[in-house]
Order: sequence, then structure tokens, then C-alpha cells
Amino acid sequence: MSGHSKWATIKRKKAATDAKRGKLFTKLIKELTVAARQGGGDINSNPRLRLAYDNARSANMPIDNIERAIKKATGELEGANYLEITYEGYGPAGVAILVESVTDNKNRTVAEVRHLFSKHGGSLGETGSVAWMFNRSGIITLPKQNKTEDELMEIIIDAGADDLQSEEEFFEITTSVEKFEQVRRTLIDNGNKIDSAQLEWVAKNTVEVNGEKAEKLMKLIEDLEDLDDVQNVFSNADFIEV
Repeated sequence: MSGHSKWATIKRKKAATDAKRGKLFTKLIKELTVAARQGGGDINSNPRLRLAYDNARSANMPIDNIERAIKKATGELEGANYLEITYEGYGPAGVAILVESVTDNKNRTVAEVRHLFSKHGGSLGETGSVAWMFNRSGIITLPKQNKTEDELMEIIIDAGADDLQSEEEFFEITTSVEKFEQVRRTLIDNGNKIDSAQLEWVAKNTVEVNGEKAEKLMKLIEDLEDLDDVQNVFSNADFIEV
């Protein structure tokens, strides 16, 4: 099993667990709030808000919750003032890690993130210390349903996608930032159910990790993702089974 496949599968299973625990709703509400505050409350003129809205609806979030989050962001209702902060650091085996957060208390968040890095044998770095090792890309996953890999490839290549990976239970599509929304909308318009769609930090080169170090690294990433203020965690690890 390739490292990419292993981690992609782990992330997919964890997303399902988060949804069951209700933790996903908290992250989606924060993303709705930030997107609306930055680009306005109209989903038709704000691509980031449109994506957040569609992801929230896919997670079965009630319309009232979505509208309330948008109104808080645009000032129609009173709400928290969230900041987007990305933390950078190193985990076990020298793996580079990026942590995206949305917080209303940056002192609390940096203390929690630093504590977890230290607890699991890593270290929090300065801004720019590892970000140069990653590219920003659109990542879309969808379950294997009625379409074959060739049929799906024809749809996404015409829409401007860069790559398609076939995993055991799902497809993973990679796009540029510029083509991300176009590919996502094309998939939806062609009747495809999307599991997840977001802009991610994808490592330019990976570090192979296995055994005890892999277990420690996975635990660090999972603990970081469980923090209330953390939205996403990315690394350049290539998890290898031996």
C-alpha cells in the first residue's frame, strides 16, 4: 500500500468519525464565517463561501445553522471575531507539518499547538520554516459509484483537472487552485456525489515513515486535528507499511 493511499484512507475514515461526533459542524461553521467575512455573504459571488455552503449541506447541516453563521460574519448578528492562522513545525522523523487554524484566541491556540508538538517529539517552527515544501492544490474525493475511471477522467480532464488517483473505495482528484471550482462544479453538474472538496497543502517531496515513528506521527496529527481551533493538518509524510 502506498503512503499516499494509506493516509488518504485514514483521512477519509476520520472525516466520517468527526461527522458522527458533531465536530465537523464546528469546523464548517468557522469556515462559513471566515469565508463570508472575507468575501461577503452572497454565495453566488463568493466562491469560497459557495464551497463552504456546499460542504455544509453535504454534511447535512441545517439551513438555519448555515444562515446564522453567515449573518454573524456579515454583522447582521453578533458573533466571534475569528482569525486564520497557519502554524508550521516538524514532527517525528523530521516530517514537515502545516496546521491551519481558525481561532478567536490566538494565544490559546498557539499554546495548545506548541504543547502537542513538544509532547509528541516535534517542534513548532517560525513562519515560513516549512511552507516552502508544499504547493497549494485542490483535492476532491468521491466514492466509486457508477462511473468508471476512464469515464471520470474524461469529465475532469476537459474541466482542467491535473490528476486522478484510484483508491480502494474512492477516487481522489487533484486540480490547480485556479481550476478547482470549475472541476468541482463540473463533477456536480454531471451527477457525481462528492465526499470532500477543499484546497490543501500538498508536499513537493515526501519523507518515508514507518514503524514506531509512523505511529507517533499519526498520533500527533490526530491530536492536532482534534483541537477545537484546528481546521486542517498537512504533512509531507509518506506512510509505508513494511
